[in-house]
Amino acid sequence: MKRIIMLTLLSMLIISCGQQLQSSDFTKEGSFTDGVEGPATDYAGNIYAVNFEEQGTIGKITSNGEGSVFIKLPNGSIGNGIRFGEKNQMFVADYTNHNILEIDLRNKKVEVFANEPKASQPNDIAISPNKTLYASDPDWSNNTGKLWKITKEKGFELLEEGMGTTNGIEVSPDGKKLYVNESVQRKIWVYDIVENGLVRNKQEFFSFKDFGLDGMRCDENGNLYVCRYGKGTIAMLSSAGVVLKEIELKGKKPTNITFSNDYKECYITIADRGCIEVVKL
Repeated sequence: MKRIIMLTLLSMLIISCGQQLQSSDFTKEGSFTDGVEGPATDYAGNIYAVNFEEQGTIGKITSNGEGSVFIKLPNGSIGNGIRFGEKNQMFVADYTNHNILEIDLRNKKVEVFANEPKASQPNDIAISPNKTLYASDPDWSNNTGKLWKITKEKGFELLEEGMGTTNGIEVSPDGKKLYVNESVQRKIWVYDIVENGLVRNKQEFFSFKDFGLDGMRCDENGNLYVCRYGKGTIAMLSSAGVVLKEIELKGKKPTNITFSNDYKECYITIADRGCIEVVKL
């Protein structure tokens, strides 16, 4: 009997591993501009992403896929990455004005959290468990990039320059690792986060042979989900740098990814379709 049970469980595992995860539309195609980026999930399960209906907006999508303009950013600001700090605290990378913006979800008040004129653009942002922010800063014209640490007290602090085109960025769930990718060079680097939020011991985590790289997110187990821009997939890598699976999408240009609060779904912004796709995990 024990052997039969074991064989049955093994068969179920094989079937489960063989199932192909597929995306479906979470928002209507064309509901965002081709600048759709930076999805993030608030504490109530709503999804936010930039450039809903027009450039310079932030869209709010409810859990059933109903979208609306949450806010129009002031002063010509255009957002990219979004992250949440405290319960009603949203951070937005404003690449046109070289800012990290702070938005109160309750009254929609927008303030400049930090500004750095020397940054080409704060692009994607990540946040550690202690609420330290990190930002990628690509210089697309020269295929180079920088890496910044950002706090209210010290603003932008340069961690590294002379990198490739830094783009996707993420902190591991335990706050000990920082992942940064380079879109054109197709490399992912990993750093140890040490005292005061600084980084050390840079190592190559993974290198792809083709297509571009964009946004990244970790699940609750520390697996890293990477947007394969141009390929139309999400690559899932273990914390040891092993590709576990690749999720096929409807669009070819995924720009970024976020998870539902229970990690049962992931939501992907798709530039060539102007929408958000969802994958049930």
